Amino acid sequence: MRHFFGLLVGLVMTAVLLIGGGWAVQQAGTSVTTLPAESGTDAWITLGVMAGIGLFFGLVAAGRVSPVAAFIPSMVLLSWNVVYALDAKQAGAMLSDLVSFHAGLGPAGQGMALLLANGVYALLGVALFVPILMPSRWSGRGRHEDDDYE
Repeated sequence: MRHFFGLLVGLVMTAVLLIGGGWAVQQAGTSVTTLPAESGTDAWITLGVMAGIGLFFGLVAAGRVSPVAAFIPSMVLLSWNVVYALDAKQAGAMLSDLVSFHAGLGPAGQGMALLLANGVYALLGVALFVPILMPSRWSGRGRHEDDDYE
């Protein structure tokens, strides 16, 4: 049951990283050298989304939910980077299929393309893959039996 719950968390984490992260990057702007003169409510919402994604990422990477929760998004991110490295047009076609799925995902698609091209998704994929290699993550919590009772 723990791994099934981890599968669901992994699917949600994948959507949050791809769509939420792409939207937040696009809303924040592509220029990292200049900051906007005013910080309105849109800037606070964008920073809140980024902080929420970072918190969720940390909980999945370090938490004891299930290693499957980290495995699903890491494989999606790393495989998409392999496709991008082999054929950038095919990776862009995969992105355009996602954007055509819903018109509101247009800004998220542009941000996702930016994160893919800059290697951020490769970094996140490796960061999510490393905890999978720890054998203690795959074993369940041990049940403490009372040895003092006689």
